[in-house]
Amino acid sequence: MKGFALSAAPIDTAALRASLAADEAGGVVVFEGVVRDHNDGRAVRALAYQAYEALALAEGERIVDEVRARTAVSAVVCVHRVGELSIGDVAVFVGASAPHRAAAFDAVRDVIDEVKRRVPIWKKERYADGESEWLHPQG
Repeated sequence: MKGFALSAAPIDTAALRASLAADEAGGVVVFEGVVRDHNDGRAVRALAYQAYEALALAEGERIVDEVRARTAVSAVVCVHRVGELSIGDVAVFVGASAPHRAAAFDAVRDVIDEVKRRVPIWKKERYADGESEWLHPQG
């Protein structure tokens, strides 16, 4: 797998975690963004993600490459879901391994922050009151 992917299927977190293994890695850090049951004071019952796929894949890969170039990591991977998700589903997985924990923590933080800022992925929240709303990438 490349460093960044979109997935319409549930994310296999165990396989992604295993892909980070490296003999020199003394630290492995994983972030799993999970669909929660509320946002901004509103009860959420589900959500959907849509992406401009070609641009999302290219920009996501660019982000992972940038993080690899500026941090001392052994491996970095990010997978973001698209499609319909339920409460408790993993929406995004970011993982990094490195000889030392600080680099792994920094890499994971940088990837998720940049993905949220730069990758064209939109979230539609479906609320308990029957309404729904599109939330656009942060910018």
